[in-house]
Amino acid sequence: MLQTLHSIVQEVNAARGLDHALNIIVKRVAETTHVDVCSVYLVDPDTQEYVLMATRGLNPDAVGRVRLRLDEGLVGLVGERKEPLNLEDAEAHPRFRYFPETGEERFHSFLGAPIIHFRRLLGVLVVQQAARRRFGEEEVAFIVTMAAQLAGAIAHGEATGTTTRLAGGGRLSRRPITGVPGSPGVAMGRAMVAYSPADLFAVPDRPAEDVEREIAAFHAALEAVKEEVKDMSSRLADAVSADEHSLFDVYLRMLESDSLVKGTEQRIRDGNWASGALRDSIASHVSVFDEMEDPYLRERAGDIRDIGRRILMRLQLDAGDQRSVPEGTVLVGEEISASQLAEVPTDRLVGVVTARGSGNSHVAILARALNIPAVMGVAELPVNRLEGRELIVDGYAGRVHIEPTPGAKKEYRRLLREDAELSEELQALRELPAETPCGYRVGLYANTGLMADITSSLASGCDGIGLHRTEFPFMIRERFPGEDEQTLVYRQVLEPFVPRPVVLRTLDVGGDKPLPYFPVHEENPFLGWRGIRLTLDHPEIFLTQLRAMLRANAGCGNLRVMFPMISRVAELDEAVGLLERARDELQEEGIDVEMPRVGVMIEVPSAVYETDRLAAKVDFLSIGSNDLTQYLLAVDRNNARVADLYDELHPAVLSAMNHVVQAARPHGTTVSVCGAMAGDPVAAVLLLGMGVQGLSMSVSSLLKIKWVIRSFTRKKARALLEQAWSMERSQDVRHLLNGALEEAGLGGLVRAGK
Repeated sequence: MLQTLHSIVQEVNAARGLDHALNIIVKRVAETTHVDVCSVYLVDPDTQEYVLMATRGLNPDAVGRVRLRLDEGLVGLVGERKEPLNLEDAEAHPRFRYFPETGEERFHSFLGAPIIHFRRLLGVLVVQQAARRRFGEEEVAFIVTMAAQLAGAIAHGEATGTTTRLAGGGRLSRRPITGVPGSPGVAMGRAMVAYSPADLFAVPDRPAEDVEREIAAFHAALEAVKEEVKDMSSRLADAVSADEHSLFDVYLRMLESDSLVKGTEQRIRDGNWASGALRDSIASHVSVFDEMEDPYLRERAGDIRDIGRRILMRLQLDAGDQRSVPEGTVLVGEEISASQLAEVPTDRLVGVVTARGSGNSHVAILARALNIPAVMGVAELPVNRLEGRELIVDGYAGRVHIEPTPGAKKEYRRLLREDAELSEELQALRELPAETPCGYRVGLYANTGLMADITSSLASGCDGIGLHRTEFPFMIRERFPGEDEQTLVYRQVLEPFVPRPVVLRTLDVGGDKPLPYFPVHEENPFLGWRGIRLTLDHPEIFLTQLRAMLRANAGCGNLRVMFPMISRVAELDEAVGLLERARDELQEEGIDVEMPRVGVMIEVPSAVYETDRLAAKVDFLSIGSNDLTQYLLAVDRNNARVADLYDELHPAVLSAMNHVVQAARPHGTTVSVCGAMAGDPVAAVLLLGMGVQGLSMSVSSLLKIKWVIRSFTRKKARALLEQAWSMERSQDVRHLLNGALEEAGLGGLVRAGK
């Protein structure tokens, strides 16, 4: 039975649209289970009726014509109960409804299973037989399994418009489709599909008739693509800073790497023509990155594919994409590369949407730097049918509206106006302190990782950097960066902020974030060898970074060092010991350095309950709300299937954070929060009520949070926190706080979606 199921699934995946897939299913299910009838009824969202969409055994003329109310017949009963219904004599059931046009009067046995996709009822799969009998347990299990398989195909068909009988001849569904937020904001425009004319992996093998000529052609293509990349980088010179240009430096390093250049040359010398040799070289690189667990590094496979396609296009003397780019363009693609984004004039680009990818992709990083709303990983995105279509991109909620309704357009235009007005209004707060009406001061800090973040943070009036991710210099190189290289990078972060504090988080890679030159393969990387665990196991790497941080701090004095992924006191003791050793070594070498303030990230549940011991040993604690929420709720927020379960206002998350704040207080250890929660106006009220002393967030949220802090007294915030404690559902907490923001005149900060 399992082999049959796999065979049916393969046929369905290869079907020409949903109608074809439905016909395959009813035919194969009828044959496999030896039943007389197999039918599929789908819910028409416009009329809220079941429609017979495909059948094997009933009158084919009834397809598209037979309709039932959602509360009508046995099909309606299956949908209501959302469980299988197995009847020996269907006609004897009080909910039986007879349709003469189907010719089903001959069939007595009935088995129906609901077709459900992410809790949404899509339809019902039915089998019938003339003989009166109850279907066996194995038959029921098979039909339930087929219904579950069918759910994904139907959901995709809805999004792509291939449910032709339900969607008016192939009209794209107006139901918003969901991905992962890549860059915040709202955009309205028309889609321009990004694609590569050259299909690299379709290139055939061909003997190299003149090896040297093929090698020369390959090198000419390489040089041409290098010039393309340099030109694309210069186009963004006024829009992003030097560190964003390092994304294009990554491309240049790929184009100059021995593994690509010499590897392709060798394949040509082995007898393959330049295009075929290039194909094999790129495929070899892609396979390595595709197998990596870390989302950021998997994105690099897309960059490598893009480099390969560009070289191939040059080899083929392809002129490329000659379409003009109109104003209000939303760039759409299966997988958009940073270079494809750079090719679109920034004054005409309003949004980005991809079918694959995540918030760690280069295009998402650039979109955030350019302040362009983006939604990534929209699995149901009908890319090949979107050219010129009107789109709404909701980068806050991770939703895309295709050919939106007049009502949706009106609502989002209102949000755009409110965003513009709010942004203008917030500028007046730039030079004011984040201080409550009762005089309580909260430090507002920026989360950074790229030099563009440094530039915008300086302009924002923040109190310093609450979290600087040091991973990026490690990820863009083909080796571990040396001590001098790291010292220069950290100096560029520390110096501009003197005397404001800058928190450098030590290297947080490994497990789910392996480096390309230091891969780690694990069964469960999120609970694996990562963060402080990896660096403690490799003191030669850790000491180099710590020495570089201390050297960069000489003459600045604003360095704060923070250790990630601490789960026990022993790890902290060992890490501090290595930091002291790095200081002693440098002093012995005649370099005058001082011991910086030290902190710990509270992002592992065990650390929450070790707060008392940890707080006694460090100067500050920073609650990493993103990871702590994911670990506490066992939810990967980048996984669209469970993203709705990720909620920082969950009572368990709030209780854990309050525990940390209260446990640290007797030791005089400051507690801050970094991550998305710190930049959420609703959550900020609760954190103020807890007594959190600092909030570190994306710069785009800083003035909004300052407005909140200046609008609530500690007493009012504490009262709201007490009310939140009494609530069992996070939706109720958010509703309470949204109301409080409205009452305080901060309605512009309230955004639907949770």
